[in-house]
Amino acid sequence: MYGALYGDVIGSYYELHPTKNYHFSLSPESTFTDDTVLTMAVCDAVLANPNPVTALQMRRRAKEYAARYRQYYHRFPNAGYGQMFAAWAKESELQRRQHSYGNGAAMRVVPLGYAYNMLDQVLAQTALSCNCTHWHKEAVYGAQAMAGSVFLAWHGHSKQEIRRFVEKNCHFDLSAPLAQLRPSYQFDSRTRFSVPPAISAFLESKDYESAVRLAVSMGGDADTMACIAGGIAQAYYRWIPKEWREFCHRRLDSGLRKVADEFCRHYCPELLSGE
Repeated sequence: MYGALYGDVIGSYYELHPTKNYHFSLSPESTFTDDTVLTMAVCDAVLANPNPVTALQMRRRAKEYAARYRQYYHRFPNAGYGQMFAAWAKESELQRRQHSYGNGAAMRVVPLGYAYNMLDQVLAQTALSCNCTHWHKEAVYGAQAMAGSVFLAWHGHSKQEIRRFVEKNCHFDLSAPLAQLRPSYQFDSRTRFSVPPAISAFLESKDYESAVRLAVSMGGDADTMACIAGGIAQAYYRWIPKEWREFCHRRLDSGLRKVADEFCRHYCPELLSGE
């Protein structure tokens, strides 16, 4: 779980100072962003209502996610949200739906890959988590690719099985190696241009650190891409270097850490010892 948050922290500096250098340094200016805040909003929504969703409960469940997003936005209003999300979150009417196809839907759903025991339920919950802010096919597929990859990694599936899931179920092409994409790659927060290379960063990695380094060194939306790559990588490798854990942990808000710890105790207690 913390793998996504730490990826966000490490990538935050390089979103504003893009790098193509795989051996980048950890910046003392790093901090958590909206990626972390909204991931904790999803954790909170699951902790408040952990039940699998049925067809009759979908509308209510979508509203529960929406309410948590607004609640956490108002707790952390300066975390670097996208303009469309911020405009939506400031409204008092929950019914208004945004149709964003940005990567904001994918960056926040790592908890759903841990919380449910069936992939179909993970994908259903993920779609509902997109309902209010990212009701666009591309964004939903991106979020499902992220949550589904976490689920498969956590349940012991191979990288090849994860790749097949993303390509077949979510319709993203992961065939191009990052080394081929990197020289001309630029910042782009649209789902189809940022989520696939973030997942590829995990697929090409050998451990958690290399997954995050591969994502950040694309020179793009570094915090979100590292959040996605790091979230999947922790579920797969189940270990994060101590230096990185300590660097990132002290940069997280204590209230957000409390939510993350509670979620991990319920759904992935093994990760608390090796975050």
